[in-house]
Amino acid sequence: MSPTHGFFYARDSHLILECPPTMSPPFVTTRRVEFCQTDAAGIMHFAAFFELMEQAEHELLRSLGLSVVMHDAAGTISWPRVAARCDYRSAARFEDVLTIEVRIARLGTKSVTYAYRFLRADEELAIGEITAVCCRMIDHAPPQSIEIPASIREKLARGGV
Repeated sequence: MSPTHGFFYARDSHLILECPPTMSPPFVTTRRVEFCQTDAAGIMHFAAFFELMEQAEHELLRSLGLSVVMHDAAGTISWPRVAARCDYRSAARFEDVLTIEVRIARLGTKSVTYAYRFLRADEELAIGEITAVCCRMIDHAPPQSIEIPASIREKLARGGV
């Protein structure tokens, strides 16, 4: 499979699948690899990819008029992560400019799964996936998963499922 045929994302621990070509275009942002994200050899640390995925998710949500923390009449809604993965293809280095593509790969009743692709020019460096659950946040209590409210679901659906 080649990146020119579509967008790749991790579906399980053994298989990389191609999203259907009919999916909407990804949300795209860029980030420069900062010195603090690298090791002594100038290679971006593996954990930095997860920070960049989260930043790209936040940008996507803001572009849809949403946030990872929102308030409604019943209180606070947030999106704790329940799964995260990243498969690395090639190293990113200090001062590389990375293009990060993010798509909503799955919109469930209570969760959303984002698929990510990291590029340096046309070279694919990594692909990743994060699943977050819609939760009601209550003081001094664990988050309570809830169905994604219709108003939020509509905006997420516009984001590229």
